[in-house]
Amino acid sequence: MKILLCTILTGSVVLIPAFGKSTSDTISGGFYTGKYQNLFTDLLDKSRSEVSARIDLAYQQLFFGDDREQRIYYPVEPDMGYILDVNNNDVRTEGMSYGMMIAVQLNRKEIFDRIWKWTKIHMQHREGKRKGYFAWHCKTSGAVLDAGSASDGEEWFVMALFFAAARWGEGEGIFAYRQEAQAILDAMLGKMPSSNSSRDVTNMFNREEKQIVFVPDGSADDFTDPSYHTPHFYKLWALWADGENQFWKEAALASREFLKKTVHPRTGLAPDYARFDGTPVDAPWGGGQKDFRYDAWRVIMNVAVDYEWFGKDPWAVEQSNRLLDFFHDQGLEDYGSLFTLDGRMIGKDHSAGLVAMNAVAALASTNPNKKDFVEALWELPVPEGRYRYYDGILYMLGLLQVSGNFRIYPLETAE
Repeated sequence: MKILLCTILTGSVVLIPAFGKSTSDTISGGFYTGKYQNLFTDLLDKSRSEVSARIDLAYQQLFFGDDREQRIYYPVEPDMGYILDVNNNDVRTEGMSYGMMIAVQLNRKEIFDRIWKWTKIHMQHREGKRKGYFAWHCKTSGAVLDAGSASDGEEWFVMALFFAAARWGEGEGIFAYRQEAQAILDAMLGKMPSSNSSRDVTNMFNREEKQIVFVPDGSADDFTDPSYHTPHFYKLWALWADGENQFWKEAALASREFLKKTVHPRTGLAPDYARFDGTPVDAPWGGGQKDFRYDAWRVIMNVAVDYEWFGKDPWAVEQSNRLLDFFHDQGLEDYGSLFTLDGRMIGKDHSAGLVAMNAVAALASTNPNKKDFVEALWELPVPEGRYRYYDGILYMLGLLQVSGNFRIYPLETAE
């Protein structure tokens, strides 16, 4: 299958649909059609220029706004920058990889390269048993706070780097984006298969289960985080990676099946952590991860974007409908942010990050009430203040996804 690129400029946001050849008229999804929903225009009748302006406003504030109250991106001269977890005053692979994805989606190569260079220099292990992995959080000086890795950072780095190679071409050194993505993939499957010792570094995917692990070491490689499951990424790796293509294809299928098992059948809520069979589990070091908490918000996004990109499984529609019905019943303007899986509220804050993720669910939903969730995101101000890191980065991703600007930028492949 040959992939073509077509560029459309809309205001300050660059939109590039990726056109693929479908093998069936019934196949939907942006990978095959090159078309991505813009729910702000489709449901709220906003003009494309209004949508572009709203995205640009959010980007400018979160990346270039006031140092103390608005921005989450901080440049380090002459040619680096980091995404700051403001509340904890540290830098995390989660935020860095999301920042890179936002930059590549918006065609902001300088910002992408700055974030990637800081990440490479300060976070990636160059030798030893962790070689190729990234320290999951560091001080703003670059000093490592914890050498261990959080698996979601690596998978978002890989996807952002592949898209960068497609959009901007392969550079040199650390900016040989495709080569860098492949090296991370090699590391993710090139360690010990599993271990019971916290001293051992293991693969980021359990080869038998074909699922991503929570942490690739013996203390936490026998369970997973549902929000780390991104089958839409694995499907693309199956096409673009230099090896293990069958594994990545099977990993996409395994993740889709896992997500069906781990969400609650009535509420649609997912736990923060789960065993590979989908059963909720608390982490050994603390409690509460059996509930729907901050990590689990992102499951909503991953289910909907997988469907938007590939349109494979009608379950995603059922799941998104179920979830939006649950939150609509909670009260659209003030629903809480933390729940037990059966729907008992345990956190009353009405958080911008969850509002954004619920709006993304509208991409897969057929509910009439999905318009209410899209409108709620549109009316939401750009997050500011102490908690602007997580809320803000999910808000930015939500804007891109709901507006049809979270797209596949394909490498040329033959199939």
